[in-house]
Amino acid sequence: MAKIGKRTKAAREGLDRNKEYSLNEAIGLVKERSKTKFDETVEIAINLGVDPRHADQMVRGVCVLPNGTGKSVRVAVFARGDKADEAKAAGADIVGAEELVQEVQGGKIDFDRCIATPDMMPLVGRLGKVLGPRGLMPNPKIGTVTPDVTSAVNDAKGGAVQFRVEKAGIVHAGVGKVSFSEEAITENVKALIDAVQKAKPSGSKGSYLKRIAVSSTMGPGLKVDLASIAGE
Repeated sequence: MAKIGKRTKAAREGLDRNKEYSLNEAIGLVKERSKTKFDETVEIAINLGVDPRHADQMVRGVCVLPNGTGKSVRVAVFARGDKADEAKAAGADIVGAEELVQEVQGGKIDFDRCIATPDMMPLVGRLGKVLGPRGLMPNPKIGTVTPDVTSAVNDAKGGAVQFRVEKAGIVHAGVGKVSFSEEAITENVKALIDAVQKAKPSGSKGSYLKRIAVSSTMGPGLKVDLASIAGE
């Protein structure tokens, strides 16, 4: 624990936690302050002016990051016949129907993203209690219930990030790795913010984007000046 304490202290040294940095400056500092032995994920937290307890203020969607996430994603597809063959050809890691449903019901969840063809949803619907809490339940609104399994698998493998506002009105997402260039991370951040803005619900009144912070997995959060996102 002492080591982590020292590292955290070093990462925070000289930073003004109350200052709002420009997006480029914040990303530069996140990269500079990352001192761990592994390639940390760059994370973003977006505070929104919504109350997700109301159905008309729920924010969710998907964004294909232009430079990917830097993570290898294991994709499961619920499909039969030709669609199962199509999913395998597209590079899905796990493909199945009834037998896959049974595996998941038994607690075996060896994937990070889940896709289903529409005809499979009566079966997959039974897995709501298992997949729902993990954010893995296929949903047509974010393109994971679709007959076009090739595109869905390619998106999932190529850097599609699903986002959903949490109870406190915050969207959290990974937007790349600290090994990415500042330009690549900036492009990913802007793409995600754009997707979140496009997902603005009808029930949102007043200020929608309230605060944004970026950090690395183990690093301190840095506030971002909202004006810099539009201006850069």
